[in-house]
Amino acid sequence: MADSLDKLMYTFVMEDVIKGLFIYVPPGYVACVYDLGRGVLRKVLTPGLHLKIPFWQKAKLFNTQTLEYSISRQFNPENVRGLGDQPISAQSVDGRRIVIEGTILLRLDMNQIPTIWQNIGEDFVAKIVRPTIQSRLRMIASRYSQADISSSRRDAVEIETKNELERIFFPRGIFVENVLLSEISSSRE
Repeated sequence: MADSLDKLMYTFVMEDVIKGLFIYVPPGYVACVYDLGRGVLRKVLTPGLHLKIPFWQKAKLFNTQTLEYSISRQFNPENVRGLGDQPISAQSVDGRRIVIEGTILLRLDMNQIPTIWQNIGEDFVAKIVRPTIQSRLRMIASRYSQADISSSRRDAVEIETKNELERIFFPRGIFVENVLLSEISSSRE
């Protein structure tokens, strides 16, 4: 009995060490490594199998594919780490309350991911992305009339929003690929 218990314990320890020795990075992702002695390492691990020191280093995967930040009624606001938001209320230049829905396509800069993890943390969406998008959409909506945003100047609103978001996100390692407004409606407040 004691011999089989020793073998069982040995198996568990070996499995933990072996699993802790490798980092598998799938396509479309990169990994950053936190080292207990040196902090977040600057080197980004690209897709493939990599070695790390068990118990001493921790790996975190980050998605480097295009991310869809959806602003819609289907978003669950209780999911604070979710990539998206509820429709954004704003006031147009003509004093009308409007509600904005759409999609913003974002991508993390692979080379700046260690800085994002070190300085902002894993919850960069709740800390940086969501409040910035809300603020900038409200600010830009206040420059246009409801009619302009809804139809004739929608492309100008999308371009101006993209440029404004890029100005804020780019230094933080987040690329803005596109801003796509889907629905602009009157607020029912």
